[in-house]
Amino acid sequence: MRGALLVAGTHSDAGKSVVVAGICRWLAREGIKVAPFKAQNMALNSFVTRGRAEIGRAQAAQAAAACIEPEAAMNPVLLKPSAGGRTQVIVRGRPYSSASAVSYQGMKRELLPVVLESLEDLRRRFEVVVCEGAGSPAEINLRENDIANMGLARAAGLPVVVVGDIDRGGLFASLYGTLALLSAEDQALVGGFLVNKFRGDAAVLAPGLAQMSELTGRPFLGTLPHVRGLGIDGEDSLALDAPRDVATPLGKDSLRVAVVRLGRISNFTDFDALSQEPGVSVRFTESYEEILAADLTILPGTKATVEDLKAMRTRGLDRALIERDKRGLPTLGICGGYQMLGTRIEDRVESDEGEAAGLGLLPVETIFEEEKILARPEGRALLFEAVPVSGYEIRHGRVQRAGGEPLFTASGAGREGCRVGATFGTSWHGVFESDGFRSAFLRWVAKERGLDWVAGDEPFAARREVQFERLGDLVAENLDREALLRLIEDGPPSGLPFMPPGTQNGLQQKVGALAGQGSEG
Repeated sequence: MRGALLVAGTHSDAGKSVVVAGICRWLAREGIKVAPFKAQNMALNSFVTRGRAEIGRAQAAQAAAACIEPEAAMNPVLLKPSAGGRTQVIVRGRPYSSASAVSYQGMKRELLPVVLESLEDLRRRFEVVVCEGAGSPAEINLRENDIANMGLARAAGLPVVVVGDIDRGGLFASLYGTLALLSAEDQALVGGFLVNKFRGDAAVLAPGLAQMSELTGRPFLGTLPHVRGLGIDGEDSLALDAPRDVATPLGKDSLRVAVVRLGRISNFTDFDALSQEPGVSVRFTESYEEILAADLTILPGTKATVEDLKAMRTRGLDRALIERDKRGLPTLGICGGYQMLGTRIEDRVESDEGEAAGLGLLPVETIFEEEKILARPEGRALLFEAVPVSGYEIRHGRVQRAGGEPLFTASGAGREGCRVGATFGTSWHGVFESDGFRSAFLRWVAKERGLDWVAGDEPFAARREVQFERLGDLVAENLDREALLRLIEDGPPSGLPFMPPGTQNGLQQKVGALAGQGSEG
């Protein structure tokens, strides 16, 4: 078979990413060569491909679900909100421009050909491409230059399925309103609906589904049950509020990990591997008390290092980190967090600050340069049994160490990171996905804290694979697979009914007619 599909949602976090990943895994298990695609992604949670291209982390996870290597074509436009109300625009994995919310709308015209070329490239090489929309297709203020939702669907002739999150309430109104706000041409591409995160008795839901199908002429392609722990790599800070289960500890004690919740926090999936360890609780927090009391506190990456450092000082959170250093409590900075722990930051790239004093806890200085470092480094953890460790780098800052001990050896006999006492820093994201390093580092933390904590023995990659298989099962067992395959291969059926009022000309004409009636009466 050959074809493509756009999975849209009634709003952000409706479950589009998870649905795309589940469809990709199901199709891959059926022997179909499938790839994910998201034309435009706004996320500070990004990933570096082996080709040294920066893409959304969710697309990297979806590629893993499809059993393929992630690449730049899967996310041709990535938007990374930065300091001062600006957004860094990444195109085909490389920095392209900086834009405001207004100026980016005009820029989208020149980006549409790039998006379509990337999609066509994937469609030539794969049998099926499963596309993910962005936000909602009914954001009528953005429709004119849209490249991610119905603008993409129209330009590429994609059938669309709209996902609604019933757990939030208002499912039918959200689905109906989304469809009714689309133009007649856009509505003609919407071939069905999908219910996500359903709890309860399906018999109670069935009459509503039947009435909705009768009203709109569109079928429901399935109802996915609510299953905790099936989310894939989150794209925005909404993911930080999701509850995290803590696995039963293998020893007598648990470990508490506090991650400082910065305003422009990035790559927060760095800590997913920690939260899957038995007896490790990970909490993103702005609480001075929690930051100080944790067994391990982490200062994470950020897209606005100087701005977030200033905000942290305003809230007094810097004092908690300084106090931890005085008490010899384990603290780790990653990328932007590492830079903050240093003595000085010179930044004329992300901010207009020029120069800012760091927290002074590590003997390092950072100088920002226009060219972004994108890399997939490997090495060994010198201070932790010399176990292998790997990660990825996404940064403008060049960090220079003037003392302390290096944390890792890097390929090519280089040195990476810094340690002074119980305070550590590294520019590498994703290091906790290296099983040996994660276990060794947490064992050291437990020893420093006098805790009887025991590391798990299941590789993080194996846990991820189990998660993808569960997503594949979820799709295979709860969607109308034949109807979905028909939609992918044949597109939406002709003659689908139009739901008024529609947007663009249809809505304008209706409003004009109503205004005219009022003036006459």
